[in-house]
Amino acid sequence: MANIIKEQQDILEKLKIYTLNPMQEEALEVIDNNDNTIILSPTGTGKTLAFLLPLIARLNPESKEVQALIIVPSRELAIQIEHVIRNMGSGYKANAIYGGRSIAKDKIELKHTPSILIGTPGRLFDHFEQERFSTDQIKTLVVDEYDISFEVGADGEMKDIISYLPNIDKRIFTSATKGAALPKYLNIGKPVTLNYLDDTSGSKLVVKTIVSSSKNKHNTVVALLHELGNEPGIIFCNKKERLEDLSVFLDKKNIAHTRFYADMEQQERERALIKLRNGSVSILLASDLASRGIDVPEMKFIIHYEIPKTEIAYTHRNGRTARVNAKGTAYLIKGDGEVFPDFVGKAPIEKLTNTGERKAQFWTTLFISGGRKDKISKGDIAGLFFKQGEINKDQLGIIELKPDCAFVAVPASIATQLCDKLNNTRLKKKKVRVFRI
Repeated sequence: MANIIKEQQDILEKLKIYTLNPMQEEALEVIDNNDNTIILSPTGTGKTLAFLLPLIARLNPESKEVQALIIVPSRELAIQIEHVIRNMGSGYKANAIYGGRSIAKDKIELKHTPSILIGTPGRLFDHFEQERFSTDQIKTLVVDEYDISFEVGADGEMKDIISYLPNIDKRIFTSATKGAALPKYLNIGKPVTLNYLDDTSGSKLVVKTIVSSSKNKHNTVVALLHELGNEPGIIFCNKKERLEDLSVFLDKKNIAHTRFYADMEQQERERALIKLRNGSVSILLASDLASRGIDVPEMKFIIHYEIPKTEIAYTHRNGRTARVNAKGTAYLIKGDGEVFPDFVGKAPIEKLTNTGERKAQFWTTLFISGGRKDKISKGDIAGLFFKQGEINKDQLGIIELKPDCAFVAVPASIATQLCDKLNNTRLKKKKVRVFRI
């Protein structure tokens, strides 16, 4: 039996959360008292915790089967929710399965059946179709970012997945936008809806227009980035080709950044977010894939290099900054002769002063070829860097520990010498490779 922390307060203390926000408080009550709930709330307001707390409270510690299913539209969101559940310390096993990694890895993890399964529609359907675990005890269904999840699974996968779930008695749907209707095949009547999207009283988002003197906006973006200094932010582009072209230009201007879009390998996407989280880069150059469902710190700004085609996409992009109680700015880069769509509204024009300066990034990221499966802990890694690397605590940044590897932020100025000292050394019983990424 799992070592269950039954009290909600214990979980919140473990997460270092001492009060729930009004949306979360109401969600807990409504989910508990209703079979079908829709939660509409902006990005960054804590919807994940709002559905995980009542979900975990419903689990049976005696069961050895999957009891709760969380469907998500992207790999990153699946990984993020799995990470949150692990940090909650409930004692219940959770696994994330998604496209972009081998089925063999899924099979290994599913041999020890999780209580909570998180996955993308296509990969979930593959496992359901092959009957790799029983679905009879799945009582709770969460469809996170349901407007996108039903779109991602529009080829019939979502409908087929639902058909494999005969005993669902609690359904929770979440979104950061309103307007999307639930499919009729769910046949659930009229769910209770919590709508916090119209509560803009606490919003601290500022929208500004930066006018480019030409249709090519590259130089304008660079000038803006210099003015903003090293604050963390995301630059959104509509097309991969534009994104890659801008990336080459930023490289020429020595502006450290990383990229994030759908055609990248999963490993590359994960490493891009790791480097953003640990401060090795402060700029993420991204498609709309990064507008929601990714685990990154608070962004001080976002830049619309190009305006998206829909108001929903525009809203989600802006939702990456000014989250919860923080301030943030969305910059609209307007090319010569460009006309913005009506949903953008009127944003005041701001002229660049050319007074800012971007400094070289202090941190860089080292890769270590050992992780949790090798019985390696963050403490073990810190000990290696302190003892054999001979660095002090101020020189050790964020450590991210994965099942088979780890990533460590260190000052860029000493990265090469650390690799020379630590590469091919032993960490616990494993000989590890250490190199810069």
